[in-house]
Amino acid sequence: MYVALVLMMVAVAVAQDKYTTKYDGVNIDQILQNDRLLTSYFNCIMDKGKCSPDGQELKKHIPDALENECAKCSDKQKAGVEKVLRFLYEKKPDLFKEMEAKYDSEGKYRLKYKDRAEREFGIKV
Repeated sequence: MYVALVLMMVAVAVAQDKYTTKYDGVNIDQILQNDRLLTSYFNCIMDKGKCSPDGQELKKHIPDALENECAKCSDKQKAGVEKVLRFLYEKKPDLFKEMEAKYDSEGKYRLKYKDRAEREFGIKV
């Protein structure tokens, strides 16, 4: 009984060290290719509009994910972050700059991730 209780406590602690995967099924490509959906999510994270439950979850974790290199992200979430950031940087630079001004006004994350963006993703920051 004691071992089962300890294992349950460890499982809960490990689960709390990761972001929820509840919304990992969201079709990111569909959002990026639909200006209405993209604008809705963007307005959510920028505090300019209402948030869907998944948008609220995303917005809540952006500061922590930036600070801790997405350490609590699942592999699918990391791939999604890379896809969204690449899309915004290359296709919607005005949105990227606005988002950067809100979440990285001091430029510390740009500096922190610059080499990695160039090395791993071929993005010249």
